[in-house]
Amino acid sequence: MQKIIFDTDIGVDDAFALTYAAQSVDIVGITTVFGNVPVAQAVSNARLCSHKIGLNVPVYRGCSRPLIHLPTSPASTIHGKDGFGDVFDNPWNGAAGNAVDFIINSVRHSPDALTLVAAGPLTNIALAINQAPDIVPQIKQLVMMGGAFGTQGRGGNITPYAEWNMWRDPHAADQVLQSGLPVVMIPLDVTLEVLVSDDEISALNQPVLEAISRRYLQYSREKNGIAAIALHDTLTIAWLNHPEWFGIAESRVRVTPEGISRGQTLRQTEMFASGHDPCAGHPVQQLCLTVQSQRVKQHLLATLQN
Repeated sequence: MQKIIFDTDIGVDDAFALTYAAQSVDIVGITTVFGNVPVAQAVSNARLCSHKIGLNVPVYRGCSRPLIHLPTSPASTIHGKDGFGDVFDNPWNGAAGNAVDFIINSVRHSPDALTLVAAGPLTNIALAINQAPDIVPQIKQLVMMGGAFGTQGRGGNITPYAEWNMWRDPHAADQVLQSGLPVVMIPLDVTLEVLVSDDEISALNQPVLEAISRRYLQYSREKNGIAAIALHDTLTIAWLNHPEWFGIAESRVRVTPEGISRGQTLRQTEMFASGHDPCAGHPVQQLCLTVQSQRVKQHLLATLQN
């Protein structure tokens, strides 16, 4: 089984991804980061979710803000105020060991063996490789949920240009993508192709996942007119399990740091009469732009039913 560190700002789709991962890969630790919720809430959510699904792995507390101060939007209520649909009393507090230190030490202890799975902003990972650049060639790969490249008109979900994780810390995202770390990007282009209905969630016999997804489903009914949700972060685990179900493009990628297109992920394209290429000399990454959505969904549902 593949060994992963699961880096998360844990909300509803992160909880589905963690439950999926617990049954299909080897999770050596959970590192938390600000994003869907403040980092202290992410720590308590990770512990609550782990307890509910019987997962016994350490949880660490990571970054509480982006690398560089940027204006933020009002807190999202899609996942509820607590990130879990406001349905559980959470007895765990937000204290935990240092997530960045855990990432650095784990990679050094197991070189070439660990995959980092990022389901939130990339701040912890950027800080880890800034503090310890020697770990970059020792990381097997980074599989990240983030970005939007416009396939089939898929724009952003926080602005017309930007996906949430990239928008929350664009400087960290751009640093990670330029670090030399081998990256697989799972953008909205594919995550929005895999929708799970309320009936399918109810049939899982997973009362915790069903409970925390109610508010998210209600949001989808009101905004999109459908009783189904995209479980974005679960596709990172689906890629680890079955990469052959995804269509990959290779390209250099940059992230717009600020301005009206903050957080936009930009692919290198063929140059015509241009004097400057901001992607020149940067590493090529793997972008998942198509997906066999039914196969991914069927595997996810079948695994969660176990």
